[in-house]
Amino acid sequence: MILENTCILLHGDGALALERSRISSGDMESGSVLLRMIAAEVCGTDVHLKHRRLDTVPYPIIPGHVAVGRVVAMVGSVRDVDGIQIEEGAVVTYLDVIDTCNSCVSCLVDKESTRCPKRRVLGITCRADPRDVKGLLGGWSSHIYLPPNTKIIRLPEVLPPRVFMAGGCGLPTALHAIERAGIKLMDRVLVQGSGPVGLLAALLARLSGAFQVIVTGAPEHRLEVVKRFGIDSTVNIEKAAPSERVAIVRDLTNGRMADVVIEVTGRPEAIPEGMSFCRDGGTYVVVGQYTNNGDAVVNPHHLINRKHLTVKGCWGSDFSHFYKGVQLMAKHVDLPWDSVISQTVRLGDVGKALQQVEKLGIFKALVEEPEAEKAS
Repeated sequence: MILENTCILLHGDGALALERSRISSGDMESGSVLLRMIAAEVCGTDVHLKHRRLDTVPYPIIPGHVAVGRVVAMVGSVRDVDGIQIEEGAVVTYLDVIDTCNSCVSCLVDKESTRCPKRRVLGITCRADPRDVKGLLGGWSSHIYLPPNTKIIRLPEVLPPRVFMAGGCGLPTALHAIERAGIKLMDRVLVQGSGPVGLLAALLARLSGAFQVIVTGAPEHRLEVVKRFGIDSTVNIEKAAPSERVAIVRDLTNGRMADVVIEVTGRPEAIPEGMSFCRDGGTYVVVGQYTNNGDAVVNPHHLINRKHLTVKGCWGSDFSHFYKGVQLMAKHVDLPWDSVISQTVRLGDVGKALQQVEKLGIFKALVEEPEAEKAS
């Protein structure tokens, strides 16, 4: 079957190029799946990729590491993790992580598969070739190639693709952060950052039994989205100086401060402030430092040792977080997810959406393409 494909290539100089090509499903590998893209995400990772902030990216790539698509071709028998056969026409999503080896010390001994040295991520660390069906390795493409052994999940009928994509890549990241945080019933939780990951971390903290959830961040339009999800309190960092923010959190928690603080800002200077939000003996989880944005000055006596603070990093996510994320979204489809998606664009306009994401002008953007296609 010959298909006409349109995709966006991101080059090493940050340029985006719209590429059209004809691809053959006859070139697919045994155990592979080809999707017709329904929706893909434009997220903060794509901003980092544009500015070469990750040092393992084999440009050019097709960005968009989380997407939903309809199966249009496959080679051989492909089953999901529950053992159910994947069939043509099914609407599916997939774990963007591929090639985790399950053979190294990180995978087998340390049980830290997100640190596997063989790990690759579709839409991030997979070189693209729009002229070869096997090179369509990202979501900003009318067709998406899923190599053999990609972990695929059919979307439940109750879960529309658009609702699932409102969770998108932020959901497994937030689930991993909550897992690392070890939130207990009646904990006071503060989340630094009011973007998609911050919103989801705050929501998951509430669902985990937190007594109080506070989100600090900006701009105000993002905090307004957070409030719609029933979060107890928000603090606009554009309207209060750092010393004032500490006082505000102290007042909100009746002097106790937070049992758990989760950082999802991506700004190094947020680290010492976040530690100051923690109570003595509290837990601080660093999630947002995905790229090297510089150093933070931390007084280890006052902010770590004397506070008896537990500090944890959180890198990436694995299949368990992805799988649970689909289940969670299916269970909570009634939440105001439409307020999360600020903009929907076609592939040709993805550059404009990326600019808005970078400027924090919108909460989240999606790429959507009509499902009609030409085949021969």
